[in-house]
Amino acid sequence: MELFQTYLLPCLCAFVACIGFSVLFNIHGLGILICAVGGGLGWLVYLVTAPMFHSDLLQSFAAAVFISAYSEVMARIRKCPVTAYLLVAFFPLVPGGGIYYAMEHAINGETDLFLDVLFHTLGLAGSLAVGVLLVSSLVRLIHSYFYRRHKKRKEA
Repeated sequence: MELFQTYLLPCLCAFVACIGFSVLFNIHGLGILICAVGGGLGWLVYLVTAPMFHSDLLQSFAAAVFISAYSEVMARIRKCPVTAYLLVAFFPLVPGGGIYYAMEHAINGETDLFLDVLFHTLGLAGSLAVGVLLVSSLVRLIHSYFYRRHKKRKEA
């Protein structure tokens, strides 16, 4: 029962939320499930890495790397843009609550809390962005390597 409440139920909620977000982005057919599975698995990676890292910044980075790799693979398999898979699968990881609470502290005049929450939220957003950039750059690097290698074979 503890396994269900700790891991499976939050991943199921992330999965369902990503289905709704897929409909909002007008994704059709099997793409809805593929995007939702990416969001659920990304949240699972976030939860599983908690005991290893003890930092939600590193957890977000690990989940971002996983979701980016998953999105790149699914985009290649289905011959669709990576962006749709990334946007939907990242939905559960977006630090919207941090932005909300930072603004609440700013309005209440709590400057120390505002800055603390704001910088933490920016750190979360930055770790997500760095995870996406790392995987995307690595995929482009590998693709250009094999493209050049194939081009040299054709010329020879």
